[in-house]
Amino acid sequence: MLVKNPIFLGLLLFVPISVAAEMLGWGEITVFVTAAIAIIPLAGWMGAATEEIAVVAGPSLGGLLNATFGNATELIIAIIALRAGLVDVVKASITGSIIGNLLLVMGFAMLLGGIRFKEQEFAPTAARLNASAMNLAVIALLLPTAMHFTAEGIGEKTIQNLSVAVAIVLMLVYGLTLLFSMKTHSYLYDVGSAELEGGHSGDDSHGDDSHGEQKTGDDEHGDEHQPNLTLWMGVLLGVTLLVALESEFLVGSLEAATEGLGLTALFTGVILLPIIGNAAEHATAVTVAMKNKMDLSLSVAVGSSLQIALFVAPLLVIIGWFMGQPMDLDFNPFELVAVAVAVLITNSISSDGKSNWLEGTLLLAAYAILALAFFFHPVL
Repeated sequence: MLVKNPIFLGLLLFVPISVAAEMLGWGEITVFVTAAIAIIPLAGWMGAATEEIAVVAGPSLGGLLNATFGNATELIIAIIALRAGLVDVVKASITGSIIGNLLLVMGFAMLLGGIRFKEQEFAPTAARLNASAMNLAVIALLLPTAMHFTAEGIGEKTIQNLSVAVAIVLMLVYGLTLLFSMKTHSYLYDVGSAELEGGHSGDDSHGDDSHGEQKTGDDEHGDEHQPNLTLWMGVLLGVTLLVALESEFLVGSLEAATEGLGLTALFTGVILLPIIGNAAEHATAVTVAMKNKMDLSLSVAVGSSLQIALFVAPLLVIIGWFMGQPMDLDFNPFELVAVAVAVLITNSISSDGKSNWLEGTLLLAAYAILALAFFFHPVL
């Protein structure tokens, strides 16, 4: 299990350090950095607790549980930022999560896996279905922005209403993808499960990014592994509260810290926050790729991007609507270009069902170019 790694256990020390930094007034930059580091191991423990509970819950309910909590850390950070009125940062973190999973995570997975195994294979049918779902997500993010720029004098209320309607459609589509991948066509997603030694085979959702971690971590347990449900529910509750606390510290110090570090809010939202929230699953995707389990690796990376686009982003629109915050799907055009580029190159590389180290390098190069562009972009 990834959370038993000594490095992850050591990073937990930053939880009390960040609390001390906030309480003793050590400065906004110190609070921001220590809270960011503290969230990384907490996210790993949240994923581990969810996976262990899912083992007891069974394949169907467990898959839904994993799919729902797969990006819980990013969702908590986004909700707190939304409550603080940092809507542009929330939008940037959404696009950054999609870009990071498609380019950074898949890039490292294909690069390191390709160096070790020369060429790796994965299910092309599932890859094409995921590509189609990502294309839909790009369209959904593009149209409200296109309406804003093409309809003269359109009001914010109209954009908000359109965004809420689109959000409902996307969440419905996400629910149907779960039904498709876990029930009616689960055999298309069983390849990665069958490769695991002694893991929990069965239904696997392409949106079930943290489910992959469960399989990886439970290899040594075998089919006889029965987690302590009460213990892991307590862990999940406690870690969730700690993530919320650290997110408060992170968001509260965000503007002052980024200014002090010489970073723009755009770069912070698109690059830094997604890396912080996704660090645990990033490590999982790369680890399983180096074990020649590319189906599972892509399930983690692409599944997380789909969950962000089809579930987290629409949910934040609806939450913002209830909170009275003007959260909509009218994104910065530069962010949309970056998402479209990421989806385009990812779909092109994954369409043949094979990967190698050069393709991983191309994905990483695309991410590096986009990161540099966001770094030098002057305005959010």
